[in-house]
Amino acid sequence: MKKNNYLLMTVLGLLLLVLAACGGDEATDGNSEETKSNDFLSLATGGTQGTYYALGGTFADLISDETGIKTTAEVSQASAANANALKAGDAEIAFLQTDIAYYAKNGELMFEGQAVEDLVAIGGLYPETIHLVTTSKSGITSFDDLKGKKVSVGAPGSGTYANAEQLLEVHGLTMDDIQAQNLDFGESTDGLNTGQIDAAFITAGYPTAAVEALGATADVVIVPVEADKAEALIEKYPYYAVDTIPSGTYGLTSEVPTVSVLAMIAVKSDLSEDVAYGIAKAIYGNAGEISHPKGEFIKTETALDGIGIDVHPGAQKYFDEQ
Repeated sequence: MKKNNYLLMTVLGLLLLVLAACGGDEATDGNSEETKSNDFLSLATGGTQGTYYALGGTFADLISDETGIKTTAEVSQASAANANALKAGDAEIAFLQTDIAYYAKNGELMFEGQAVEDLVAIGGLYPETIHLVTTSKSGITSFDDLKGKKVSVGAPGSGTYANAEQLLEVHGLTMDDIQAQNLDFGESTDGLNTGQIDAAFITAGYPTAAVEALGATADVVIVPVEADKAEALIEKYPYYAVDTIPSGTYGLTSEVPTVSVLAMIAVKSDLSEDVAYGIAKAIYGNAGEISHPKGEFIKTETALDGIGIDVHPGAQKYFDEQ
């Protein structure tokens, strides 16, 4: 009888080991974080009237086709929110400004004490032009004219807010010198159209839909950033570059000097090398298929220019092969 009990216990023990092994395989195959991340990719863009969103749908389709992973472009509050979405795992890919990526990686400004330490780049895209937008009715033609006026500066902690603060700074102004309004791009141009605000900072690749929409109903004015102020800005904040909005854009009758940062695509370092490689190949290998005007700036040979954070090894591998 004891012998039979011993044999029964041995058989049960072996059975439990087999079941445990099978269970382990099932967890690895169907429920691991790596597998989940490969089932679906979320691409955080920006507001519906900005350039990020306009490009996001195209990028999502290209990435889906190249990697075989369903990728969806999601509306968001743009750069700063996108970095936090990556950190929280709410997105796998994100549009960012290069200045915001630098702050996020190093825990500076709006990311103080909350660094996104595993943030890495896929590559740079195109200049993100800082527009200080108003209308001819406002009478505003210079930064000095902003004193006491209602000015949209974007959400606190956003990339646009940081750009506005730094441009005001080099012109001898602060947020206390204006009536700051925290509006998104669409709200800003609606406010300009109705006269509820006087001017708005908008950081986006030109032409951006929100300003084009304003141009359909009002005479758009872009306040210039003169050369000496641009030089002072770049000296203190070297991730800026001199830029120009061409004549004819938004109905402008002459080109307007301004400054820009760079738009980029970022992910986290734990994204698999194969997926990161596929994302880079999808975007830069198919740039000629991008119909948006900013597509002409998206080039393999300049993809790593101006990137202030590490590049994902998978993306680096793609660029090294070209």
